Amino acid sequence: MLQKVPLLSLLFLGLLLCLSIHVEAFSEDVSAWERPYLVRRGHRRSLVVTEYGEISAAEISSGTKGPYHIQFITLEPNSLLLPVLLHADMVFYVHTGNGKLSWTDGREMKRMNLRRGDVYRLQAGSVFFVRSNLDSERQKMRIHAIFSNTDEDIYEPSIGAYSSVSDLVLGFDRKVLQEAFKVPEEVLEELTSATKPPAVVHAVTKDQKSVNWELEDRMLDFLIGNKHKKTKETKTFNILDAKPDFENCNGWSLTVDKHSLKSLSDSNIGIFMVNLTKGSMMGPHWNPMATEIAIVLHGRGMVRVICHSTANESECKNMRFKVKEGDVFAVPRFHPMAQISFNNDSFVFMGFSTSTKRNHPQFLTGKSSILQILDRGILAVSFNVTNTTMDQLLNAQEEALILDCTSCAEIEENKMKEEFEKEKQEEEARKREEEEARKKEEEEARKREEEEEREREEEEARKREEAERERQEEEEKQRREEEEEEARKREEEEREREEEEARKREEEERREQEEAERERQEEEEKQRREEEEEEARKREEAERERQEEEEKQRREEEEEEARKREEEQREREEEERREQEEEERERQEEEEKQRREEEEQQEEARRREEKKKRQEKQRQREETPRREHEEARRQEEERQKRRWKEEERAKERERREGGGEQPEEQEVEARKEDQERKGDEGKGRRALRNPWKL
Repeated sequence: MLQKVPLLSLLFLGLLLCLSIHVEAFSEDVSAWERPYLVRRGHRRSLVVTEYGEISAAEISSGTKGPYHIQFITLEPNSLLLPVLLHADMVFYVHTGNGKLSWTDGREMKRMNLRRGDVYRLQAGSVFFVRSNLDSERQKMRIHAIFSNTDEDIYEPSIGAYSSVSDLVLGFDRKVLQEAFKVPEEVLEELTSATKPPAVVHAVTKDQKSVNWELEDRMLDFLIGNKHKKTKETKTFNILDAKPDFENCNGWSLTVDKHSLKSLSDSNIGIFMVNLTKGSMMGPHWNPMATEIAIVLHGRGMVRVICHSTANESECKNMRFKVKEGDVFAVPRFHPMAQISFNNDSFVFMGFSTSTKRNHPQFLTGKSSILQILDRGILAVSFNVTNTTMDQLLNAQEEALILDCTSCAEIEENKMKEEFEKEKQEEEARKREEEEARKKEEEEARKREEEEEREREEEEARKREEAERERQEEEEKQRREEEEEEARKREEEEREREEEEARKREEEERREQEEAERERQEEEEKQRREEEEEEARKREEAERERQEEEEKQRREEEEEEARKREEEQREREEEERREQEEEERERQEEEEKQRREEEEQQEEARRREEKKKRQEKQRQREETPRREHEEARRQEEERQKRRWKEEERAKERERREGGGEQPEEQEVEARKEDQERKGDEGKGRRALRNPWKL
């Protein structure tokens, strides 16, 4: 029993941990789906996937314009992104790796060596391709790019950000290509029958180029209209080598615009990067001229975005969301925001601003606060506080822009989870209310059906009673007619008897009356038959109307029953379809979750390997100065020994010469040795003071 208790405790703790991780992951997925300004790394749209690289994309809206199209291009070492024609301006940042960019704007070929931290802009209409280097570390080349969506240069989702050069050429007929390129038929046969390669392929050497590669070079010449291709080397701007615009112990920030990079002069896209140390915050601020679209490069952080007080809450509301490496988030123009790092790691993000004008972000706190410029008396009235309170509010913070904010991100995360739980509870309450309303409606529908069934039964009973009453009336009428017929027959018999007696008395009159009576009887018989026929016709019409009414009522009941059965069948089929869709969606979510976990494990293994390599390099760098320091100390000891020997020899010469003067050559030699000795002593002392600079 004593051994089972710790095991059960461990199992319980493990279960709680799994549930907490599941809730956090679920909350992040739901948050990413609900908020229009955030795209998780796992929600990117895959465009190209090969063994030599991949391209994924994300569309994100800023609320006023958009969506903005962002692509993430990853090239394995020694891989090639094949030539494409740009449909919109492209501004990019090299996140990792290095390689070479080649492009043409229609006049000449240009080449540029790319490395980590480089930023540049390619104009719409340019034809470019990128090749990654095969360096010793075999690092992947990752490029983050945004495509402009200005009124003059709109990104069209229907045609994409760029198109393949091979697709542009092979869209023409073979005859047109032959006349345009002036190549043999067999070249075009090989070109048109070849399998189309993917957008990212393995880079080949110059000796391995085929006829297709040579023809592709001629295609580029044809597109730019040059008979003799010119090549021009171009330099780029490296954001990691530049001096930050602002820096303190809490982090640094840097902005790249047309004043820093000439190629951005007529573009509407700028670039920025922010590095927050542990437990820091980019102070609350807003951008008056631009929308920010940021990509998380390292760590995790919390982003707080404030909506205007006059905005419609259904369209705009305050937000807080957690971001991690690879996520993309946008903050619209004029929306106050703050980015906060956690206490356990730094938070680095770069991004693109939708304007290269002098943006001048406006900060609400610190020495650079816009509130410091406004009249404090008016501010006090605006906040409905005293001037003393306003002075205390504005004079307390001595820092500017990037501030210390220990545990702020953790508090924001807890509030985000609380909001999520509250929204979840409200959603559950809403679902319960809808379920109760649905049950109530079903109960009312059932009651209405029962009422209609009761009314139908009463109607049928009423009809049966009316039919029974009509039948009884018909029987009563028939009975009266039979009685009248019997009475008439009795009267006739009585009259016949009287006539027989009267015949005997008045035989002559009888003959005359017999003739008259016969005529009268015939007339009565005819009238009686007509009356019977009329009565029979009326009874048949009444019976036919009754049968038609019953048949009509039966058809209506059958149609109602058939309609109900069809509705029940459709409801069952709809319910089965919803259950199948739900099961399919749950299966896809589970597969996506497993894929993300595998990617995170692979990324974690890669980071551990890189950390191990960095530690090994650091150990080697620390070991080298120590060996150099020992070597310097040994050389100093040897020089000291040589100096002592020289002094002993000098004293010995003085004793032998008896105090005489030294020859001139010996004095010169002595001075040289003394200068060399002093130089060696100086080097030794410098090495001892700073062994790292040896």
